[in-house]
Amino acid sequence: MTPAQRAALGRQLLAYARLLRLHAPIGIWLLMWPTLWALWLAGEGRPDAQVFVVFVLGVILMRSAGCAINDFADRRVDPHVRRTRARPLASGEVSATEALVLFAGLSLIALGLVLTMNRLTQALALVGAVLAIVYPFMKRYIATPQAVLGMAFGWSVPMAFAAQTGGVPPLAWLLFCAVLLWAVIYDTMYAMVDREDDLTLGVKSAAILFGDADRTILAALHASLLFTLYLVGQRAGLGGWYLAGLAAAAASAGWQLWLIRRREPDDCFRAFLNNHVYGGAVFAGILLHHTFTPPA
Repeated sequence: MTPAQRAALGRQLLAYARLLRLHAPIGIWLLMWPTLWALWLAGEGRPDAQVFVVFVLGVILMRSAGCAINDFADRRVDPHVRRTRARPLASGEVSATEALVLFAGLSLIALGLVLTMNRLTQALALVGAVLAIVYPFMKRYIATPQAVLGMAFGWSVPMAFAAQTGGVPPLAWLLFCAVLLWAVIYDTMYAMVDREDDLTLGVKSAAILFGDADRTILAALHASLLFTLYLVGQRAGLGGWYLAGLAAAAASAGWQLWLIRRREPDDCFRAFLNNHVYGGAVFAGILLHHTFTPPA
């Protein structure tokens, strides 16, 4: 291979990495935190090692696959949006066929991991795969595609309980509802960044649907999320450490609402990124409870 060929290959691999957002891991964390919440709750602080490894790898694979199918769905929209016009598919560095091949390849690897789990987890994984494929196209058809994203990102919760315990108890569905609310919150903040471009292009989002009431609705959703997470803690028997984690999450929520007060795109994006802190605070509360609270 000549130096020029090596350089071209390096550029192409870098373009693939950018397509899969490997340079921007926030999406991995937003999918990882609920997965870790579920694994620690289902395993009562001691998740099975194999289940843990499968789910962590699955999160990375499916988030990357989701980015590929998302950019394929948006390939005619992204070139006209300031924030996304430099993405590899929008700029022509990667073809639509290459994006689909990457999506299929990563999904097949994730499928191989799921096949090491029990039958219920495998059945739930099929539903999760459908949600991952359907979500990117919802921005053309429904006013709140963020709700579909929430279902896709939250589906790891019943899967984690199924893999760890062989069933999906009410606690899992309550936690799923919390993740759904959380995704609507952070993805609405994300959509606020592109609201003007989306209005011009006819792309639907909760940020557009909420209009001037966006900040009030997001505050109400944050309050609902914290209450739902409180109920999760009550049902799971979590104590003071968890409540401290929720307090830290509430502080994060307050900071986010402060950031979006003027609806400036850069500040809305900072609020979106801050959800990494929110998810980490909740997990810290769960982890500390199971680490320092003696068994009953």
